[in-house]
Amino acid sequence: MEQGIAARKAEAESNASTKGESPDYPGQQVIWRLIQEAGESLRDELRTLAFTLHDHPEEAFEEVFATEEITKLLQNHGFEVQSGVYGVKTALETSFETPGYDPAQHPSIAILAEYDALPEIGHACGHNIIAAAGVGAFLAVTNMIKTAEVKGVDHLDFEGRIVLLGTPAEEGHSGKEYMIRNGAFDGIDASIMMHPFGFDLAEHVWVGRRTMTATFHGVSAHASSQPFMGKNALDAASLAYQGFGVLRQQMPPSDRLHAIITEGGNRPSIIPDTATMSLYVRSLLPEALKDISKRVDDVLDGAALMAGVGVEKQWDVHPASLPVRNNHVLARRWAKTQNLRGRTALSEGILPDTLAASTDFGNVSHLVPGIHPMVKISPENVALHTKEFAAYARTEEAIDAAVDAAIGLAQVAVDALADPQMLIDATLEFTNSGDVLKVGDYLA
Repeated sequence: MEQGIAARKAEAESNASTKGESPDYPGQQVIWRLIQEAGESLRDELRTLAFTLHDHPEEAFEEVFATEEITKLLQNHGFEVQSGVYGVKTALETSFETPGYDPAQHPSIAILAEYDALPEIGHACGHNIIAAAGVGAFLAVTNMIKTAEVKGVDHLDFEGRIVLLGTPAEEGHSGKEYMIRNGAFDGIDASIMMHPFGFDLAEHVWVGRRTMTATFHGVSAHASSQPFMGKNALDAASLAYQGFGVLRQQMPPSDRLHAIITEGGNRPSIIPDTATMSLYVRSLLPEALKDISKRVDDVLDGAALMAGVGVEKQWDVHPASLPVRNNHVLARRWAKTQNLRGRTALSEGILPDTLAASTDFGNVSHLVPGIHPMVKISPENVALHTKEFAAYARTEEAIDAAVDAAIGLAQVAVDALADPQMLIDATLEFTNSGDVLKVGDYLA
C-alpha cells in the first residue's frame, strides 16, 4: 500500500510542478500578494499562539485558557470578541465586514479554529496549529483589506463578511453540532478550515461517527453454588463483542466499528448482573452510517436474547458526526494557493479511503460548501493521536504549515468574495451533491 501511495503522490507532484497557473479573476494576483505579505507579518504572533496553546493543553469544553489567548491576540488587532457563543461556553466569534456589506446581497464566509487537546497526550492532533492557522487567516484577510484601502490599491471592489468561529470540543465530541443547533452557521455561505497531518491534501475522506453505550441487565447469583439462578450480563457483552467482529466482515473497507467492555462484574464468584459496552460506528457515507447502526442494534438485541438478559441502548450521548462532504471547487482553489507556497496539496484518491478519521466539521460541510484540507507538519509515518505527532505540533515546521495554511485559507476566503463565479460554482456543486443534510433529522 505504501508503494502505491508513493507512486500516486510522485505523479501528482510532478503534474503540479509543470502546470502553469493563471489568474482566476482580475486583480487576484495583487490581492493574493497582499495576503501573503499580511500572513508572513503574523508569523511571530502565530508561533507564540501555537506554542502557548501546546504548552497548556485543555480537553473538550474546558478550553478556557485557549479562548483567552485567542481573544487577547484578536483584541490586540482591534477586534471585539464574543465568548460563550451559540450555547458553548468556550466558543468564540468575531467578524469583519467590508464598508459596503449588505447581508442580503453579499456573501459571508466562516473560517473555523479548533483548540481542544487530548487527555494525557495533549495536542497530539495538532489543534494548536488549527487555531493559529484559523486566527491567522482571519487577520491576514482583514489586515490586507485595511492596508490596501490605506494604500489605495485597485481591484478591491468586492463586498462581504468574514467570520472567525472558535469551535471547541472536537475530540470525542461534537462541539460544532451544538453550535449549529444554536444558529452559528445561519447566513453563512461557505466554511473553511485546515488540519495538520503527515501529507499535504486538498481533499481527503473523513468518515462519519456515531457513539453508543449499551448496558446489559441480568440477574446476579453465586457463581459456584447457584449459577443456574443467575442471568449473566457479561455473557451478553462477550457475545455482542464477538458479533461485532463477525459484522466487520460485511462492512465496506473504509468503515469502522470498535468497541470495548467498560464494566463486566466485580469478582469471579458473582455472576455479573450488569455489563456495559462503549462503541463507535464510523462510515464513509451517511446512508451506510445509518445502516450499520441498525445492524449494531440487531447484534446487541441478539446477544441479549441469547444470554437471557435485557439491554439498554443509548445512541449519540454527544451528537453524531457526518462524513465530510468535500467541495471540489473550493478544494481546487486551495490547492492553487498551496502550490504557490511550495506545497502540492494532493487531490482525493491519492491516499486510500481506509486512512480516515472523523470530525464534526462533517456536519458543517452538509450545511454549506466547505473544505477541510490537511497540511503536512510531520513525516508520513507519524500517526495522529500519538506523542510523536504532539511533538511535531510544536516545531518550526508546524509554524511554517500554520502560516502557509493561514495564507491559503485567507486567499480562498477572499476569492469567495471577489470571484463570484467560484462561489456560484461551489454552491451549485453543493446543491447537486445532496444539498442540506442535518444530522439530528437524518438519524432520528
